[in-house]
Amino acid sequence: MSLGPHLNSFMAKNRFNQSWLHDHINDPYVKLAQRDGYRARAAYKLKEIDEQDKLIRPGQVIVDLGAAPGSWSQYARNKLAASPHRAGGGIDGTIIALDMLPMEPIADVTFIQGDFRDDVILAQLEAAVDGRAVDLVISDMAPNLSGVAVADAARIEHVCDLALEFAQDHLTPQGALLVKCFHGSGYSQIVERFKQQFKTVAARKPKASRDKSSETFILGRVLKHPRA
Repeated sequence: MSLGPHLNSFMAKNRFNQSWLHDHINDPYVKLAQRDGYRARAAYKLKEIDEQDKLIRPGQVIVDLGAAPGSWSQYARNKLAASPHRAGGGIDGTIIALDMLPMEPIADVTFIQGDFRDDVILAQLEAAVDGRAVDLVISDMAPNLSGVAVADAARIEHVCDLALEFAQDHLTPQGALLVKCFHGSGYSQIVERFKQQFKTVAARKPKASRDKSSETFILGRVLKHPRA
């Protein structure tokens, strides 16, 4: 007996949700995040890349694009707080987080809510930077995906292009940009754009990225054509 298309669809989605929930509850990185006080397991992706590439150092100005819920900013804050050069609390450096969504406060992190393409938001960022160039831009931004490959590839490219443009405008000549993208249509074009802007470009797939995920992080270092 057929259950009907709507009920069949509901049951299929329910099985998917149950499978995701089972994997999530048993995910070792979810358990680590709960233990270490991080808001999301994504913190360990940045941690692994940072430990490999030595991105976060005392005294830096760091901008976290698409920061909510805040685990990357938490990790960066913990790294700067652990600096032996800092006494009396606080952090040795500056962290500015931006997102269109609200984010719960993080100690020593300046949060700006809004679209960084807007002049008003850029003015807030420049005020927070206070005349200093940015040493590191990190972006875990991801667009809302539709499941239509061509449309999703265009959205992913657009998000990466926004981060690239921001980095070009604000990074120090020796600065670095780390962005999330996804393997598939458009990936090679994104890498090529990075190679046009940066002297060194590398792909990173941290162990904390789920095996089923096509996400890859692209790291660009040292601008080829820094803007004055």
